[in-house]
Amino acid sequence: MSFEGKNALITGSSKGIGAAIALELARQGANVTVNCHSSKDDAEKVAEQIRDLGQQALVVAADVSDQSAVEDMVRQTVEEFGSLDLFVSNAVYSDRELMLDANMDGFRRTVDVSMWGAFYGMRASAQQMVKQGNGGAITMISSPHAHIPFPTAMAYNMSKAAIDQMARTAAIELVKHNVRVNVFHPGWIDTPGERKFFSEEQLEQGAKSLPMNRMGSPEEMAKGVCFTLSDDAAYMTGSTMTMDGGVGLPWWSKRTEGGQ
Repeated sequence: MSFEGKNALITGSSKGIGAAIALELARQGANVTVNCHSSKDDAEKVAEQIRDLGQQALVVAADVSDQSAVEDMVRQTVEEFGSLDLFVSNAVYSDRELMLDANMDGFRRTVDVSMWGAFYGMRASAQQMVKQGNGGAITMISSPHAHIPFPTAMAYNMSKAAIDQMARTAAIELVKHNVRVNVFHPGWIDTPGERKFFSEEQLEQGAKSLPMNRMGSPEEMAKGVCFTLSDDAAYMTGSTMTMDGGVGLPWWSKRTEGGQ
Protein backbone atom coordinates (compact mmCIF):
# COMPACT_ATOMS: atom_id res chain seq x y z
CA MET A 1 0.00 0.00 0.00
CA SER A 2 1.18 3.51 -0.80
CA PHE A 3 -0.42 6.85 -0.04
CA GLU A 4 2.21 9.05 -1.62
CA GLY A 5 0.69 12.42 -2.52
CA LYS A 6 -2.51 11.72 -0.57
CA ASN A 7 -3.95 13.95 2.13
CA ALA A 8 -5.96 12.51 5.00
CA LEU A 9 -8.18 13.63 7.85
CA ILE A 10 -8.82 11.34 10.81
CA THR A 11 -11.22 12.41 13.53
CA GLY A 12 -10.39 11.49 17.11
CA SER A 13 -6.75 10.83 16.21
CA SER A 14 -4.90 12.13 19.26
CA LYS A 15 -4.70 8.64 20.80
CA GLY A 16 -5.77 5.02 20.43
CA ILE A 17 -6.90 3.64 17.08
CA GLY A 18 -7.14 7.09 15.49
CA ALA A 19 -3.54 7.93 16.33
CA ALA A 20 -2.37 4.57 15.02
CA ILE A 21 -4.20 5.16 11.73
CA ALA A 22 -2.68 8.62 11.39
CA LEU A 23 0.83 7.26 11.91
CA GLU A 24 0.34 4.28 9.58
CA LEU A 25 -0.90 6.56 6.81
CA ALA A 26 2.10 8.83 7.33
CA ARG A 27 4.48 5.87 7.16
CA GLN A 28 3.01 5.10 3.77
CA GLY A 29 3.35 8.64 2.46
CA ALA A 30 0.23 10.60 3.41
CA ASN A 31 -0.05 14.04 4.94
CA VAL A 32 -2.45 13.97 7.87
CA THR A 33 -4.79 16.25 9.77
CA VAL A 34 -4.90 15.11 13.39
CA ASN A 35 -8.17 15.95 15.11
CA CYS A 36 -8.86 16.13 18.82
CA HIS A 37 -11.50 17.63 21.06
CA SER A 38 -9.61 18.47 24.26
CA SER A 39 -6.43 16.37 24.08
CA LYS A 40 -4.38 19.01 22.23
CA ASP A 41 -1.06 17.95 23.77
CA ASP A 42 -1.57 14.34 22.68
CA ALA A 43 -2.55 15.50 19.19
CA GLU A 44 0.60 17.60 18.91
CA LYS A 45 2.70 14.57 19.87
CA VAL A 46 1.10 12.53 17.10
CA ALA A 47 1.68 15.39 14.65
CA GLU A 48 5.34 15.58 15.64
CA GLN A 49 5.72 11.85 14.97
CA ILE A 50 4.15 12.33 11.56
CA ARG A 51 6.63 15.10 10.76
CA ASP A 52 9.47 12.86 11.94
CA LEU A 53 8.30 10.40 9.29
CA GLY A 54 8.78 13.10 6.67
CA GLN A 55 5.13 14.02 6.15
CA GLN A 56 3.11 17.15 6.81
CA ALA A 57 0.77 17.30 9.78
CA LEU A 58 -1.95 19.69 10.86
CA VAL A 59 -3.62 19.66 14.29
CA VAL A 60 -7.23 20.84 14.51
CA ALA A 61 -9.08 20.88 17.82
CA ALA A 62 -12.75 20.56 16.96
CA ASP A 63 -15.85 19.01 18.51
CA VAL A 64 -17.19 16.71 15.79
CA SER A 65 -20.75 17.14 17.09
CA ASP A 66 -20.53 20.74 15.82
CA GLN A 67 -21.32 20.63 12.09
CA SER A 68 -19.75 24.02 11.31
CA ALA A 69 -16.57 23.07 13.17
CA VAL A 70 -16.27 19.86 11.14
CA GLU A 71 -16.83 21.70 7.87
CA ASP A 72 -14.18 24.24 8.89
CA MET A 73 -11.77 21.41 9.70
CA VAL A 74 -12.17 20.05 6.17
CA ARG A 75 -11.58 23.55 4.82
CA GLN A 76 -8.41 23.94 6.90
CA THR A 77 -7.14 20.57 5.66
CA VAL A 78 -7.59 21.60 2.03
CA GLU A 79 -5.97 24.98 2.64
CA GLU A 80 -2.98 23.31 4.31
CA PHE A 81 -2.43 20.36 1.96
CA GLY A 82 -4.24 21.31 -1.25
CA SER A 83 -6.83 18.52 -1.23
CA LEU A 84 -8.63 15.93 0.88
CA ASP A 85 -8.33 12.40 -0.48
CA LEU A 86 -8.87 10.16 2.54
CA PHE A 87 -11.23 10.47 5.49
CA VAL A 88 -11.63 8.28 8.56
CA SER A 89 -14.46 8.83 11.02
CA ASN A 90 -13.08 7.60 14.34
CA ALA A 91 -14.08 10.12 17.03
CA VAL A 92 -16.41 8.66 19.62
CA TYR A 93 -17.98 9.31 23.00
CA SER A 94 -19.78 6.80 25.17
CA ASP A 95 -21.41 6.75 28.58
CA ARG A 96 -22.41 3.36 29.95
CA GLU A 97 -25.59 3.10 32.00
CA LEU A 98 -28.72 1.01 31.90
CA MET A 99 -31.33 2.66 29.70
CA LEU A 100 -33.78 2.96 32.62
CA ASP A 101 -31.26 4.93 34.68
CA ALA A 102 -29.36 6.78 31.96
CA ASN A 103 -28.44 10.41 32.40
CA MET A 104 -29.98 11.86 29.27
CA ASP A 105 -27.27 14.49 28.86
CA GLY A 106 -24.68 11.73 28.53
CA PHE A 107 -27.01 9.67 26.35
CA ARG A 108 -27.50 12.57 23.93
CA ARG A 109 -23.79 13.42 23.99
CA THR A 110 -23.00 9.85 22.96
CA VAL A 111 -25.35 10.09 19.98
CA ASP A 112 -24.23 13.62 19.07
CA VAL A 113 -20.56 12.66 18.88
CA SER A 114 -20.73 9.04 17.79
CA MET A 115 -23.53 9.29 15.22
CA TRP A 116 -23.98 12.92 14.19
CA GLY A 117 -20.24 13.55 14.37
CA ALA A 118 -19.64 10.63 12.04
CA PHE A 119 -22.25 11.95 9.61
CA TYR A 120 -20.94 15.51 9.61
CA GLY A 121 -17.41 14.31 8.87
CA MET A 122 -18.46 11.90 6.15
CA ARG A 123 -20.72 14.47 4.47
CA ALA A 124 -18.23 17.35 4.52
CA SER A 125 -15.39 15.13 3.30
CA ALA A 126 -17.52 13.63 0.53
CA GLN A 127 -18.60 17.09 -0.61
CA GLN A 128 -14.96 18.11 -0.91
CA MET A 129 -13.98 14.92 -2.75
CA VAL A 130 -16.82 15.32 -5.23
CA LYS A 131 -15.82 18.95 -5.77
CA GLN A 132 -12.24 17.92 -6.50
CA GLY A 133 -13.41 15.37 -9.06
CA ASN A 134 -10.64 12.84 -8.40
CA GLY A 135 -12.54 10.36 -6.26
CA GLY A 136 -11.56 9.45 -2.73
CA ALA A 137 -11.90 6.94 0.07
CA ILE A 138 -13.85 7.15 3.32
CA THR A 139 -13.79 4.63 6.15
CA MET A 140 -16.23 4.76 9.03
CA ILE A 141 -15.06 3.14 12.26
CA SER A 142 -18.06 1.29 13.61
CA SER A 143 -18.25 -1.63 16.03
CA PRO A 144 -19.78 -5.04 16.73
CA HIS A 145 -22.08 -2.93 18.92
CA ALA A 146 -23.88 -2.18 15.64
CA HIS A 147 -25.48 -5.62 15.75
CA ILE A 148 -24.87 -6.92 19.29
CA PRO A 149 -27.16 -5.27 21.88
CA PHE A 150 -24.64 -4.86 24.69
CA PRO A 151 -26.49 -3.83 27.87
CA THR A 152 -25.62 -0.41 29.39
CA ALA A 153 -24.59 0.82 25.93
CA MET A 154 -27.88 1.64 24.21
CA ALA A 155 -26.84 5.08 22.91
CA TYR A 156 -23.56 3.70 21.60
CA ASN A 157 -25.27 0.65 20.09
CA MET A 158 -27.79 2.90 18.34
CA SER A 159 -25.05 5.16 17.01
CA LYS A 160 -22.92 2.35 15.61
CA ALA A 161 -25.92 0.70 13.92
CA ALA A 162 -26.71 4.05 12.32
CA ILE A 163 -23.12 4.41 11.10
CA ASP A 164 -23.29 1.08 9.29
CA GLN A 165 -26.43 2.10 7.45
CA MET A 166 -25.29 5.65 6.68
CA ALA A 167 -22.05 4.32 5.22
CA ARG A 168 -23.82 1.88 2.92
CA THR A 169 -26.25 4.56 1.80
CA ALA A 170 -23.40 6.98 1.14
CA ALA A 171 -21.54 4.29 -0.79
CA ILE A 172 -24.34 3.85 -3.30
CA GLU A 173 -24.90 7.60 -3.60
CA LEU A 174 -21.20 8.34 -4.14
CA VAL A 175 -20.14 5.45 -6.34
CA LYS A 176 -20.72 7.51 -9.51
CA HIS A 177 -18.18 10.03 -8.17
CA ASN A 178 -15.57 7.30 -7.54
CA VAL A 179 -15.73 8.01 -3.81
CA ARG A 180 -15.62 4.73 -1.91
CA VAL A 181 -17.22 4.38 1.54
CA ASN A 182 -16.56 1.38 3.76
CA VAL A 183 -17.08 0.34 7.37
CA PHE A 184 -14.50 -1.07 9.77
CA HIS A 185 -15.43 -3.13 12.86
CA PRO A 186 -12.67 -3.49 15.45
CA GLY A 187 -13.05 -5.90 18.34
CA TRP A 188 -11.98 -5.27 21.91
CA ILE A 189 -8.88 -3.13 21.46
CA ASP A 190 -6.33 -2.05 24.06
CA THR A 191 -6.83 1.72 23.96
CA PRO A 192 -6.90 4.54 26.54
CA GLY A 193 -10.66 4.80 26.03
CA GLU A 194 -11.21 1.37 27.57
CA ARG A 195 -9.83 2.71 30.86
CA LYS A 196 -13.01 4.76 31.20
CA PHE A 197 -14.96 1.57 31.81
CA PHE A 198 -12.49 -1.01 33.13
CA SER A 199 -9.56 -1.25 35.53
CA GLU A 200 -6.24 -2.72 34.37
CA GLU A 201 -7.06 -5.91 36.25
CA GLN A 202 -10.45 -6.18 34.56
CA LEU A 203 -8.88 -5.64 31.15
CA GLU A 204 -6.27 -8.30 31.83
CA GLN A 205 -8.83 -10.83 33.01
CA GLY A 206 -11.29 -9.98 30.24
CA ALA A 207 -8.63 -10.40 27.58
CA LYS A 208 -8.00 -13.96 28.72
CA SER A 209 -11.60 -14.87 27.99
CA LEU A 210 -11.40 -13.78 24.34
CA PRO A 211 -10.94 -16.37 21.56
CA MET A 212 -7.32 -15.30 20.98
CA ASN A 213 -6.69 -14.76 24.70
CA ARG A 214 -5.73 -11.14 24.15
CA MET A 215 -7.05 -7.76 23.16
CA GLY A 216 -6.21 -6.33 19.77
CA SER A 217 -3.77 -3.47 19.30
CA PRO A 218 -4.42 -0.08 17.68
CA GLU A 219 -1.58 -0.79 15.26
CA GLU A 220 -3.27 -3.97 14.02
CA MET A 221 -6.50 -2.07 13.45
CA ALA A 222 -4.64 0.70 11.61
CA LYS A 223 -3.28 -1.72 9.03
CA GLY A 224 -6.78 -3.00 8.31
CA VAL A 225 -8.21 0.50 8.00
CA CYS A 226 -5.39 1.54 5.67
CA PHE A 227 -6.20 -1.39 3.41
CA THR A 228 -9.79 -0.16 3.02
CA LEU A 229 -8.46 3.28 2.06
CA SER A 230 -5.84 2.00 -0.36
CA ASP A 231 -5.88 1.38 -4.09
CA ASP A 232 -5.57 -2.32 -3.22
CA ALA A 233 -9.23 -2.06 -2.18
CA ALA A 234 -10.30 -0.13 -5.27
CA TYR A 235 -13.21 -2.52 -5.94
CA MET A 236 -14.46 -2.36 -2.35
CA THR A 237 -17.28 -0.02 -1.39
CA GLY A 238 -20.31 -0.37 0.87
CA SER A 239 -18.52 -3.23 2.62
CA THR A 240 -17.71 -4.01 6.24
CA MET A 241 -14.25 -5.21 7.23
CA THR A 242 -14.09 -6.92 10.63
CA MET A 243 -10.93 -7.40 12.74
CA ASP A 244 -12.31 -8.58 16.06
CA GLY A 245 -10.11 -11.53 16.98
CA GLY A 246 -13.02 -13.91 16.58
CA VAL A 247 -15.33 -12.16 19.06
CA GLY A 248 -18.17 -12.44 16.56
CA LEU A 249 -17.81 -16.22 16.48
CA PRO A 250 -19.67 -18.47 18.94
CA TRP A 251 -16.49 -18.68 21.02
CA TRP A 252 -18.49 -19.40 24.16
CA SER A 253 -19.36 -22.78 22.67
CA LYS A 254 -15.77 -23.91 22.10
CA ARG A 255 -15.06 -27.45 23.06
CA THR A 256 -12.55 -28.05 25.82
CA GLU A 257 -9.15 -29.45 24.99
CA GLY A 258 -10.48 -32.80 26.14
CA GLY A 259 -13.13 -32.72 23.42
CA GLN A 260 -16.08 -32.23 25.79
